[in-house]
Amino acid sequence: MSVEAAYMVPHPPLIVPAVGRGQERAVSATAEAYRMAAEEIARLRPDTIVVTSPHAVMYRDYFHISPGTGASGDFGQFRAAQEKIDVRYDAEFTARLESLAGRDGFPAGTCGERQKSLDHGTMVPLYFVNEQYKEYRLVRIGLSGLSLAGHYRLGEYIQKTAKRLGRKTVLLASGDLSHYLKEEGPYGYRKEGPEYDRMIMDIMGEGDFARLSDFSEEFLEKAGECGHRSFMIMAGALDGCAVEARRLSYEGPFGVGYGICSYHVTGRKAEEEEKASEGQDGLDAYVRLARQSLETYIRTGRQMKLPAGLPEEMTERRAGAFVSLKKGGALRGCIGTIDGVHSSLAEEIMENAVSAGVRDPRFPPVEKEELAELVYSVDVLGDTEEIQGPEELDVKRYGVIVSRGWRRGLLLPNLEGVDTVEEQIAIARQKAGIGEHEPVKLERFEVVRHR
Repeated sequence: MSVEAAYMVPHPPLIVPAVGRGQERAVSATAEAYRMAAEEIARLRPDTIVVTSPHAVMYRDYFHISPGTGASGDFGQFRAAQEKIDVRYDAEFTARLESLAGRDGFPAGTCGERQKSLDHGTMVPLYFVNEQYKEYRLVRIGLSGLSLAGHYRLGEYIQKTAKRLGRKTVLLASGDLSHYLKEEGPYGYRKEGPEYDRMIMDIMGEGDFARLSDFSEEFLEKAGECGHRSFMIMAGALDGCAVEARRLSYEGPFGVGYGICSYHVTGRKAEEEEKASEGQDGLDAYVRLARQSLETYIRTGRQMKLPAGLPEEMTERRAGAFVSLKKGGALRGCIGTIDGVHSSLAEEIMENAVSAGVRDPRFPPVEKEELAELVYSVDVLGDTEEIQGPEELDVKRYGVIVSRGWRRGLLLPNLEGVDTVEEQIAIARQKAGIGEHEPVKLERFEVVRHR
């Protein structure tokens, strides 16, 4: 057994009737979706529920896992002290998770508990779960100031722990969306707020977790979200899993976004893993070179030499190239160059393959044990040409480069989950840290994709 299901859930205290005192009626769609999720969890009857909360103990460079055998909390800070929640912790799960992380030097454990009582980011989801089901033990984990990739990796450790203990596990990724949706809301309005909520609900509604890594820290700060890192942990906990994703609700009547999505594991993403395990026989020369380059570097620590017998188009030509790695259907790394910086396209591919594996800041470096699971693609870029507007783009045919001064963002064409030119430009702007309404120069290019 392992992680059987996961849920993206918000934590507005006023959704609890004792707190809301009537205001909860304004978020009735969220409450209805919560109860639907709780009914699903009750049918699953998990042994363990893992909650990741932005309001649990949080450190800049460490993930805190609540220790001990149990805890309690109430909504007293919201004038409803009579509403209490008691939980039993899964101490064995916590100990094994801490051990697995510690073995690899990953910064997660039970040290540094500052507040034992349950936080509202944990209690709100459990309020609804407990209405339907209480025969579980809890693991409560705070977020950290570490990278998005670090949060994803913590999720992978959660999955490994559940597998090794044989625990039927459900994960609740607690987190509100943007806090800047309305001028009259408690935090005011920023244009990045509605933009973030629209994008994140599209991504999470489709279960397209690879795109969670495309958000810059600057954009996330401007959007004023509190759940993105929680969602990254959930994505890691579902790494390699085939899931049925459902968007259950979204609303933001008070100026803060509340979204609920469910993910039921239906199996492993075996097709791509099988493709990866077939080895190099029959692979395109571009893909074979990328694989050889990264595997050599991971196994020896040295960059491989340019092999003999490559096609002339790879050794006599210079061009930009992107190397993408996927594992279990999810992005595992992608690095590229817009213009050729090496003396040949072959050298460009070799260098970018290594960078995609060990230097993509969104992900931890690829480990030797992962090599057999990786699926490679190589995109060779054609010449870029400046265009006058979005009407000259085609999301399936052309990649786009948006630039303003030194800021420059690129998005490849024909990407899964990017269906419109508007989405393509918006993501490229975001990568470059360029605002939605800032004027930009647009360029387009075509690619030849090798798989």
